Formats: sequence, C-alpha cells, structure tokens
Amino acid sequence: MDEVAARYREQAPPPAAAGLAACAWALDAGGAAALRPVRVLPDAHVDLVWARGVGAFVAGPDTTAQLAPVAPGRAMRGLRLRRGAAAAVLGVPARELRDRRVPLDAVRELAGLPVVDEERLAADAAPEDAGAALAELVAARRGRVGASERAAEALVGLVGDPAAPVPALADRLGYSERQLRRIADDALGYGPKVLGRVLRLQRWLASAEAPGAPGLAVTAAAAGYADQAHLSRDCRALAGLPPAALLAERAAGG
Repeated sequence: MDEVAARYREQAPPPAAAGLAACAWALDAGGAAALRPVRVLPDAHVDLVWARGVGAFVAGPDTTAQLAPVAPGRAMRGLRLRRGAAAAVLGVPARELRDRRVPLDAVRELAGLPVVDEERLAADAAPEDAGAALAELVAARRGRVGASERAAEALVGLVGDPAAPVPALADRLGYSERQLRRIADDALGYGPKVLGRVLRLQRWLASAEAPGAPGLAVTAAAAGYADQAHLSRDCRALAGLPPAALLAERAAGG
C-alpha cells in the first residue's frame, strides 16, 4: 500500500478556550491514492473534530484503539478538551459519547449548544474557519465548570498512584465510592479503574518513546505495571497491538 504523507501538529488552544481545551490540532494529508489508517489510542480526552468531506463531530472518550481512515487530501482540525471538561462543554454526560463518533449537530440539538455558523463547519468549509468555529463554541461555554468537573480533574492527578485503590481515592476527594464512580463516568466517560489503565498506558508510551529509553521491562515498571506481561495484556486490550509492535507502528508513522 502506498502511504500518504500526513502532517499532524498540535498547538495551544485560543486563549478564550484555554480553560476548557487542552490543545488545538491539525492534520493535513497529502494526495496519494492510498494511506494507512491512523491508530487513535485511548487518552481520556474528548475531541471536537472537523474533517473535510465529513463536517464536524465529537470523538471519544475511547476505551480501546480506533483505526481512523484518513482520505487522500483530507484536512482535519480539532480541539482536544481538557480531561473532565466534556460534560460542561457539550451538555451531555461523557459516558454517552464513550467509544462513539457523534455528529456535532446531534449533540448540539440534544444539549442546546450555542449556534455556530453552519457554513463554517460544513463539509466543504475552509479548514482554518472550521477550527476557529470549534474554538468559539468551546469559548462560549466558559463558566460552566463546576464541582464535579473539578473533582474529575483532581482524580486524573491522583489515579496514577498504584497504591491508591478506588475507596482511598474517594476518601481523599471527599466523596463516597459510589459518588466518585458516577462523577468519573459523567465527566470522563469511564470509572476510576478504566481511567487508571488508560493513563498508565499513556505514561508508558511517554517513557518508552523518549530518546534513549530502556527496554520494555524497565519502562513497564516505571509506568506502574506489575511486570512486562501485565504491560503486554493491557497494551493489547487498549491499543490492539503488543508493546513492541505498537512502538514500531508509531515510529514508522512519525
């Protein structure tokens, strides 16, 4: 298969959306006849996405890897929401978006989101206009973050501690275990245990892809896995590939 050159880049979100968005991103594919799908890994984020030929949609949060086709010549613009902010921005619980790609119009009608000029998010819109329209929609939701979103954000910071089971996390945040599970499900799309697995895989990737990284056993232990076999099981379940194959695929794709 001939692969197309695709340039992906991230940048800081526009200032008006910075409190709710983690980053803005863009992907621009070349014009070859065929290309390899992009493996999108779970990361506990929800993205607002516009794609040429498709229009605007909401992506995630995912519990397993998604293979996203990228058509030749396709331009995409996205705004990655901060972890825990999706429900405040979109007006629907993140669990309702889990492992789904939902047209933005469907979410907007359900939640009463602000009206955005439809031409700016149409399938044939100019990419930079579409990216700006997504940022304006998010910026219009400022001030909606409440206690649940703040608790979810705090949970993200605590869940990396392998010695802190869910009851201990709930106690540290001042909630019952049941309350914390509900908050996480609504704000992040899944509960603390799944969140922990997702963030642990992301920690391992950051370590394993760093220049001069040691072998799998060392990076697995540093990320919080019990052993290399534990890493392999989780990596297959969440990413769809064993660790070495995942690293090779990502290196080949740049």
